[in-house]
Amino acid sequence: MKLDKEEQEILDAYDEGELELRLPSDSEKKDISSFATETFRKSTRITIRLYEHDLRGIQKKAMEKGIPYQTLISSMIHQYIEGDLIQS
Repeated sequence: MKLDKEEQEILDAYDEGELELRLPSDSEKKDISSFATETFRKSTRITIRLYEHDLRGIQKKAMEKGIPYQTLISSMIHQYIEGDLIQS
C-alpha cells in the first residue's frame, strides 16, 4: 500500500516509539460516531435543470457502473468539491 507523506510520517513516528496506541474513551467513541453519521447524512434535496442529452449521458454512464443516475450525479458533485474530479 502506498502511503502519502502524512501517513508515512505517522508510521515512522510510531515505529520510532514516538507514538503509542490507545483505545478511544466512551466520550471519544460517541464523538466519532456522531461525526461519521453527519458525514454520510444526505439531508438536502435540490432540483436542477439539465440539457436532455446531458441527462441521457449521465444515465448511460450510471447504467454502465450499475448505480442510480442520481447517485452518480451526487458522487460527481462530491468529487468536484473535494478536488478529486479531474477536468479535461
